[in-house]
Amino acid sequence: WHLTRIQDDHVAGVAGEEQVWPRWRERFDLPFGPWELGYGQSPDEAAQVAAPAELLAGYHAEVHALTMRYLGRIDSGAGAAELARVVDDAWDPPVTASIRLVSVIGDTLQHLGQAAYVKGLAQRAGVA
Repeated sequence: WHLTRIQDDHVAGVAGEEQVWPRWRERFDLPFGPWELGYGQSPDEAAQVAAPAELLAGYHAEVHALTMRYLGRIDSGAGAAELARVVDDAWDPPVTASIRLVSVIGDTLQHLGQAAYVKGLAQRAGVA
């Protein structure tokens, strides 16, 4: 959930589009604020995210489609100028669209690696 929320939030922001989350949040029925991303949550809070695989997959598929639309715009001509566009000047140096995309990729890869590691531990322990 968290890695998809981050992708949704960050890519929608860079693309200038609405997040996918508002169409899904009621289905998740989480005990958090409506725009929660899962960033900085305690282990107890993170444990409250319990959703069926189909729900997570559906949400992720819509976020993936949002991401692919944005990447298609870059590929169809916006290219280097779009990737160099500053999207967040609250940082030093300011964050460009390309840096934001690399951040999303890095965050996603880290969390997928963590999930694979935990799954491997559970399988070796005979739990999964």
